Order: sequence, then structure tokens, then C-alpha cells
Amino acid sequence: MAKLEVALLYGGRSVEHEVSIASARSILRALDPSRYRVWLLGVDRAGRWRLGAPGSELESVLERGPEVRPPVAGSQGQIVPLSGAEGAPTRVDVVFPIVHGAGGEDGTLQGLLELAGVPYVGARVLGSALQMDKEISKRLLQAAGVPVVPWQLVRRSEIASDPRAAVTRVVEALGVPLFTKPANGGSSVGTQRIERPESLGRALAEAARYDTKVVVERAVDAREIEVAVLGNESAEASLPGEIRPRREFYDYEAKYVDEATELLVPAPLSEGLTERARELALAAYAALEGEGLARVDFLLDRGSESLYVSELNSLPGFTEVSMYPRLWEASGLPYPQLLDRLIELALDRHRTRAALETTYRRS
Repeated sequence: MAKLEVALLYGGRSVEHEVSIASARSILRALDPSRYRVWLLGVDRAGRWRLGAPGSELESVLERGPEVRPPVAGSQGQIVPLSGAEGAPTRVDVVFPIVHGAGGEDGTLQGLLELAGVPYVGARVLGSALQMDKEISKRLLQAAGVPVVPWQLVRRSEIASDPRAAVTRVVEALGVPLFTKPANGGSSVGTQRIERPESLGRALAEAARYDTKVVVERAVDAREIEVAVLGNESAEASLPGEIRPRREFYDYEAKYVDEATELLVPAPLSEGLTERARELALAAYAALEGEGLARVDFLLDRGSESLYVSELNSLPGFTEVSMYPRLWEASGLPYPQLLDRLIELALDRHRTRAALETTYRRS
């Protein structure tokens, strides 16, 4: 049986560039070489796409790999090489994108792959954009009856024109403590916890460095629970896990630097709370057009034991120790088989959509 030609797409121009490389390294190590021939597509910090033949090193491709054009409309799976990129594959069977953050999981990359007709892992354009935007996702989750913590939206134009009014409005609506975060961001970059109203203005300005919209949430004394979801129209939820950071909250350092952060898999929850988290994860996944995979992050109020969906991540971290693969490992699906399943889901969806009519026929 011929091997599948897989393009592992990583890097990108967002602040999560290094996280993407770490995820790609783990995926590359775990993909079965008897089933897949893996080409590397690295997007460097300047946005240039660079090609690496099977067996190449991730970092060297980003630094010295020959440039290639991204897939273009009508290429139907082909990657068209630029001059100096001899030996590029004439086609790929599936793209495995693991570009975190803006330009990778916000729908823009997915739109490019859709136009090119290339099968790819993960949510499509709409689902990716919805899950990336914390403000729009909260509106849709709330409309679907999925609980979210109270929040306010502050636009960068408001921060620039009248920051005092913005602070007053938010504090009157939510009180303190609060969390501020860019509406379209990841890995807690730009996120701060605010204990006093006088600190809110600076926090809004910091978050506005990364996005034109800032989400401000009421802080909840909560445990951080995560559930992994896998599937297209018919999806399944993993056992929940719990994150116990030693820092004030689960910020960038706690996620990727601080080795004292505890990841408890499965989470020490009652049977009732476990099932409630899995049910809400599937409801949130459906509401935000999830496909392929997503990690659903919850806040579990310590006092009331109410569960709130914090956000969905359509391309979560994918190292062997990241929560998404660990949750599936605990649920009976090992890391290499999880990758197989994600590729199968991408190919299944592509076949389904390719069979749709594109020409009107009178019945």
C-alpha cells in the first residue's frame, strides 16, 4: 500500500511560533513512517513558506529551506515549487497544520487550503474563526445555552479615545477581580489578572497590543478543567483533566516554562461533574462548528461547582505532554493512533465535501 504524502505545516508569524515548533516536533516523531511520508512546510517569522524533504530538521527548514508558494486555487493538492525548490512533491494527500495563533487557527490558513482543494486536519474556516474569537464565541455559546462567565468587550479605539470611561464601564458591570485578554490570541499572551480598578487601564492597553478587541471577564475562584473533543459531525469527548498552576493563573510561563504546574489526568471529579463536563464540551463543539479536534477549557467554581466554558482551542498544543493528547491517552487512544484518527477525519471530510454538487441541475 502506497504511503500517504503528508505536509506538516508549522511555524507562523504569531507569538506562538515556538509553541508550534514544539508541537510539530512531537507529531513528526509519532507519525508512523510505514504509513506516511512527511514533508515539512515551515512558515518563518517573515511569513515565507519553506520546504523540507522527508528527514529534514524543523529548525533548519525554517532557516534555510527553499521557498515554496502556498497552495493556490485549482492546484488540487499540489504544492508548486519556486526556483531552487527542486524535488518538491507534485502533490500532498493531506496537510497537518499545527500553526498556533493568528494566521494559523483563525480561519485564514484554512481558507487558503480550502481554495487549493487540499484535505487538512482540524476545523474549517468558520469553526476556526469562531473558536479563535473569544468574544464572538461567548455570544454563540450563551445563545446555545452553554454557560460562560460574565464578560465585557472593550475595543482598542475606545481604549485610545477614552480609557477612563472604558474602565468605569467595565468595573460597574463586572466589579473586580477581573481578567483581561486579547479576543483573538492564545497561550495566555497578553492576559492579566486585575485586583484593583486602577490597574485595569494599563491591562487593557497591554491586551490591545495584540488585538483590536479586548475581552474582560469576571474572575471566578475556580479549578481549571479541560476536555478533548475528537470527530466531525459525530464527535466524542475524552475524560476531563485538571490543571493546577503554581502561579497566580495559568499564564504563558505556567504552560510552557514552569515545571511545577500539575496536569492531573483524569481530573479528580465526581462522576456527575465528569459527565457534565463531557456533555458541555460536545455542546460547545457543536455550537462553534468544531471539526477534527478541539480542546474545551472550563472553569469549575469552587463554591457552587458550576461549570463555565472558558474557550475552545481548535489547534491545541500537541507535544506528548500537552493536555489534548494526554487526555486521549487516558481515554484509551494513544498518541500515534490519535494522529492516525485525525488524518482519517480530514480525508473523510474532504471526500464528503467533494461529493457535494457544485453545478445547479434542474430536477
